[in-house]
Amino acid sequence: MSDKVLFLEYVMNKFEEVAKKIKLDPKVKTILSQPKNEIIVNFPVLMDNGEYELFKGYRIQHNNILGPFKGGIRYHEEVKLDEVKALAMLMTIKCSLVGLPLGGAKGGIKFNPRNYSQDEVMRVTRRFTHSLGDCIGPNYDIPAPDMGTNGQTMVWMMDTYMNTRDQGSRHNVRGVVTGKTVECGGTLGRASATGTGVVMCIEEWARGCGLDLNGSSFSIQGFGNVGSWAAIGLVNLGAKLTAVNDHTGTIISEEGINVHALREYVLENGGISGYKDFEVLERDAFFKHKVDIMVPAALENQIDVHEAKMMDVKLVAEGANGPTTPEAEQILAKKGTDLIPDVLANSGGVIVSYFEWVQNKSSNYWVEDKVHAELKRIITTAYLEVVNTSNNHKCDMRTASFIKSFEALQHTYAQRGIFP
Repeated sequence: MSDKVLFLEYVMNKFEEVAKKIKLDPKVKTILSQPKNEIIVNFPVLMDNGEYELFKGYRIQHNNILGPFKGGIRYHEEVKLDEVKALAMLMTIKCSLVGLPLGGAKGGIKFNPRNYSQDEVMRVTRRFTHSLGDCIGPNYDIPAPDMGTNGQTMVWMMDTYMNTRDQGSRHNVRGVVTGKTVECGGTLGRASATGTGVVMCIEEWARGCGLDLNGSSFSIQGFGNVGSWAAIGLVNLGAKLTAVNDHTGTIISEEGINVHALREYVLENGGISGYKDFEVLERDAFFKHKVDIMVPAALENQIDVHEAKMMDVKLVAEGANGPTTPEAEQILAKKGTDLIPDVLANSGGVIVSYFEWVQNKSSNYWVEDKVHAELKRIITTAYLEVVNTSNNHKCDMRTASFIKSFEALQHTYAQRGIFP
């Protein structure tokens, strides 16, 4: 499935369900039901052939009661307004869930960067940043990498924004984006943060259910930044990668797949097809393959009823945003499959982005051990609190995550009130 309207409906249905369950204050529900700002920009960019192409970009700022808007920028041909609205709401929930002083936002440009040269992608990025203007800022709205973007993209955004400031304040605005390269103001540990956070949640789950990860098996859907780092982390704990699926096909090996070699291959070739002469199988083969743990780390709505019926796994840890449809989740629950929801499992990225922002504001740099330790402290605390909420409310972990997040937002609104 790739229907982004369905994804927004799914997020809003979950919002309504949890709001009713906890009797969310009506005024808070009204505020959270829609983004504060929906920014759409259309901008021309000079292509390498000397012609101009028009691009459409989005920045949705959902809520900032807890702090500046925060959320990724994705480059993908299927980016749409409703998709970005849903993702922005999930960012608000995510930041609140893990206790960060940040709000929720999301953005993107509707294009496939693989079809353009690096110089063209740079010009698209700079023109988009300039079009957003003061709609972003280090104390207002702080973008980060997402699907199709990376540290280099964020450096281009930062440099463009810095060069629109006066000479005396340029170096005070490095925190306008996070996820930058370390050389240009980024933090150690950011590139691996989302995948590492997924692994930390899996560790807590395994500890709770008595599974020894050493010798366990796992599969990964999507072998980009999140999927590959999650795979590396699990292999370091003794687990074995036996299946991978992405937009180019499926590869399976019961003996195990070398995660480091595959990561290098995908970085160079853009997909897993052709890796070491592995037979490229159909998509269904991936979901039929039995493993202990599956990490979907690709697009939304990848696990629907069709896939869920085929799956034989103990845990789904959502590295992607919204990879499991509600209907599929019900099927998995009946099978006894546990699920760590996206707003918790993949929160490592925004947690370490917060660390980068703090470092930029104080002109300080943390060693990687400190980044890792603080990430582990925050995400494992959130995981255990969600487990407790799930037990207290007798609900699944996704519902528990929403409950914990909404209760924190409601408490803040109760104390601050609504101006004027």
